[in-house]
Amino acid sequence: METILITGGAGYVGAVLTPKLLDLGYRVKVIDLMIYGENVIAEHVNLEMTKGDIRDQSLLSKLLVGVDYVIHLACISNDPSFDLNPELGRSINLDAFEPLVKLSQKEGVKRFVYASSSSVYGVKDVENVSEDMVLEPLTDYSVFKADCEKILANYTSDDFVTVTIRPATVCGYSPRQRLDVVVNILTNFAYHKGSIKVFGGEQLRPNIHIQDMTNLYAELLTMPADKINGEIFNAGYENQKVITLAHTVQEVLGDDITIEVEPTDDNRSYHISSQKIKDCLGFTPQFTIKDAVIELKDAFDQGLLPNALDDKRYFNIKTMLDLHLE
Repeated sequence: METILITGGAGYVGAVLTPKLLDLGYRVKVIDLMIYGENVIAEHVNLEMTKGDIRDQSLLSKLLVGVDYVIHLACISNDPSFDLNPELGRSINLDAFEPLVKLSQKEGVKRFVYASSSSVYGVKDVENVSEDMVLEPLTDYSVFKADCEKILANYTSDDFVTVTIRPATVCGYSPRQRLDVVVNILTNFAYHKGSIKVFGGEQLRPNIHIQDMTNLYAELLTMPADKINGEIFNAGYENQKVITLAHTVQEVLGDDITIEVEPTDDNRSYHISSQKIKDCLGFTPQFTIKDAVIELKDAFDQGLLPNALDDKRYFNIKTMLDLHLE
């Protein structure tokens, strides 16, 4: 039985990915600060949950013993959360990265999957933002994501296969729900307030369903090494205007949902091309934005996300403000 270490395995993506990998027959170790909840993943005979900090190299050394694969998801996620405490963000998102890679290589990890971000491109005016373009990150969060990509490339070898994914914004339901990303925000407000406020609306935003995102991470563990080693791939579904996303939410939740458009000074569009991952790996998303809205609606209907407008555990920045992490 092969063993995977997932850093951030109890986070938004990790809480969907971890059970999926267990179902596939892997032994899974998770290290996570668990600041958004400690009971988001059901107990399993092949699951080892560790409440811990990836900056703790002694702990990492112990956890990495016997590990075949590492999927590195852990980070202070998104710019507003990062900006609350830039030193904390740097220590987790950048300073802890190379020690983790070194320890992984030392302990004989065969494959290292890194979750970077499509924000490393900055804002591009070209139609197709592809992996070979110059990176122009606009914030420390995205600068450090790009820095980690370069660090990882230095350790790539035939015995230590590495691959970097630059995901679009993830959407859909997770046991560790986030309601502070665009599709989930729109759905939450539409469901609970009956209205959506859109600022501008013509801006493009790339998104990917959480099931597609986690399916990709799982598939990367078994793909031929020569197809992925040292490679970087964008991963997204479609680049859609914010107003289009709002209309998709309205389509699912009903025509009585009102959409209010207000002017904005921030008309920046973010978009990525996912052609490379399709051509090289045959990966094509199977889930739509509409699917994400439908499953969020179902989760609200079933009472799985109580107090969705106010509970801080659904909002990274609210939780970060409350915790005062160091």
